[in-house]
Amino acid sequence: MTDLEAPSLVQLADLDGGVVLLTLSDPDRRNAMTAEMGAHLSGALGRLAGRPEVRAVVLTGAGAAFSGGGDLAMLAEKAGRAKAGQDQTASMRRFYDAFLAVQEAPFPVLAAVNGHAIGAGACVALACDLAVASATAKIGFNFVQLGIHPGMGGSWTLPRLVGPQRAAELLFTGRLVTGEQAAGYGMVLEAVPAAEVLPRTLALAAEIAAAAPQPVRQLKQSLAGAGSRSLQEQLDLEASAQAANYRTADVDEGLRAARERRAPRFTGD
Repeated sequence: MTDLEAPSLVQLADLDGGVVLLTLSDPDRRNAMTAEMGAHLSGALGRLAGRPEVRAVVLTGAGAAFSGGGDLAMLAEKAGRAKAGQDQTASMRRFYDAFLAVQEAPFPVLAAVNGHAIGAGACVALACDLAVASATAKIGFNFVQLGIHPGMGGSWTLPRLVGPQRAAELLFTGRLVTGEQAAGYGMVLEAVPAAEVLPRTLALAAEIAAAAPQPVRQLKQSLAGAGSRSLQEQLDLEASAQAANYRTADVDEGLRAARERRAPRFTGD
């Protein structure tokens, strides 16, 4: 594993097989989310998007937490500006968009929720394509406990994962749940002991990275929009994607491997 040059608040490391590890790195403040951290994260993801050899990214937090959510000093500053007559709508949208770059990335992004993921931290974890959580981590959307409406897409993402009534309960109360409860609700893929979170997530990322890269990247887009398309629209998208796949060398390798009863070795060609 080789550490590459990266901003201080988001550490980047290339692993084997096209897997990249991104780490939110402000452990003394439980990886509190600031505009600067968001810029570093979106910048790192943007650079990785230009590297076709990247097949999957794992996002985790340094230290004991995934992220404690939005920096409280930043929120207090925004409240002060709002009371002084400055509309904070645009600045909040920029803040959201920077962290939700995990959704716009062309490759799957997996969250390794190594510890507490609160507020915006929970929103970012759940915005990833897959999330594995520590069974004992506290996860929740405590926005109303801070006097603010949920942000960072929480009121959109959570109902789609856990259903409208469970989402309403969690959002209206701001109640925190354990990683084990979150897995039971379908909020995260699974919950494991804290020491196993990163290894398990990296193993999932390696499994994804071993698949053919073109259809995996296509799937990132087709799954993201599936909820807003009709069946016929989704069938058209699938047919178009497969038509593109048939032009690749990887489909030849996949079919050959199936005939030879071995694991395929995809190159992205």
